[in-house]
Amino acid sequence: MQTLAHWDGGPGPWILFFPLIWAAVVVGAVTVLRRTAWRGRGGPWPAMDGRATGDSPVAVLGRRFASGEIDEDEYWRRLSVLDEQFGRTGKGGPA
Repeated sequence: MQTLAHWDGGPGPWILFFPLIWAAVVVGAVTVLRRTAWRGRGGPWPAMDGRATGDSPVAVLGRRFASGEIDEDEYWRRLSVLDEQFGRTGKGGPA
């Protein structure tokens, strides 16, 4: 008698689906946890959260200029201070 579990006396081809089912269960559990339980706490790995790692001061300055919080003169003045403080090289920075 051929059933799903026994195919000619041994495990049938359906046994190959069991690892796939367990993988789907694990992926589903991690997805549910990421969308619910870990959301408010910054995740299980805080360093992977964008807020936890922090943005570079130049990026924050650029975002403030783009949103209109500071004007162009203030942007260039603060950028020159950041160039001196962090030793930024490249276009517009010290050689």
